[in-house]
Amino acid sequence: MDAAARSARINELARKKRTQGLSDEELREQQKLRAEYLRDFRRGMEEMLESIVMEQPDGSRWPLVKKPPE
Repeated sequence: MDAAARSARINELARKKRTQGLSDEELREQQKLRAEYLRDFRRGMEEMLESIVMEQPDGSRWPLVKKPPE
């Protein structure tokens, strides 16, 4: 499922949940779709941050460094 279709289905399930409730199968589908969305969002954000290069006034450049988990 592509990102647009997944987002549309997440929104559809959210609207249905507010109006009439979801079946157990629909709740599992909603959780799965949300998990996929978050995984893809985080992956995209990480890729974007990895592509950033910091430049100092003296012209030196270096990539951002990921902090180790605390």
